[in-house]
Amino acid sequence: QVQLVESGGGLVQAGGSLRLSCTASGRAVSTYAMGWFRQAPGKEREFVAAINRIGSLTYYADSVKGRFTISRDDAKSTVYLQMNILKPEDTAVYSCAARSSSIASHSGNDYNNWGQGTQVTVSS
Repeated sequence: QVQLVESGGGLVQAGGSLRLSCTASGRAVSTYAMGWFRQAPGKEREFVAAINRIGSLTYYADSVKGRFTISRDDAKSTVYLQMNILKPEDTAVYSCAARSSSIASHSGNDYNNWGQGTQVTVSS
């Protein structure tokens, strides 16, 4: 019922910044808690950040805490992931996901809809 499209990925040097966007269509994004996940080649998908439905609470993986910020702009049907002080270990395909709940989750299994992903590559 909701379709998600990520954008903003690319190649950046270590220490640089990128802002990923996840734009929703169909069902209003305000209906969902949202999350960002990433998966590097040969590794399992891992949780990055999540935000509850009304945007009052955010959660982050320890590996990105203090560097990444998740936010949402429901008027624009968009969720953002601001990534600062990027490291080579941040290289991965980043996907956004929507959960039909008001509460954010760290588990990808709790999300109902996924975008196609956008590649982030951080060079040393």
